[in-house]
Amino acid sequence: MRIGELSQRTDVPTRMLRYYEEQGLLEPRRDDNGYRSYGLTDTYRALQIRGLLAAGLTTEIIRDILPCLEDPADVRLAPAHLAPETAEALNRHLDRVQQRIDCLSRNRDAIRSYIAAVGPKGTRKRRAASALERARE
Repeated sequence: MRIGELSQRTDVPTRMLRYYEEQGLLEPRRDDNGYRSYGLTDTYRALQIRGLLAAGLTTEIIRDILPCLEDPADVRLAPAHLAPETAEALNRHLDRVQQRIDCLSRNRDAIRSYIAAVGPKGTRKRRAASALERARE
């Protein structure tokens, strides 16, 4: 498939797919005319890369761990594929993710407490007051 079709299938812009290739994350075949040609495994890989980037991993880390993620159902971390620096970077990233989760959990709990303290009546009163203010404008 061509880059446009891969872009449609994965919802990854063609510009980003070219960037993935530039970073060594995707390796499309080249046809005789020079066009990129992608296979079905590239679809999964592009989605995987997008997800790993969205999770905050750098392209360097992704490049190091991609060989370990060939099978989506089976993550294989062979020592030859995972350098100590990569493992350390992943641990630091995992710590940052956990800090964000902890912060989000505290915020969620604070919002729940606020809602419980205000109760449904307070919520209705605020909505009615807001509607009244909008009507006056």
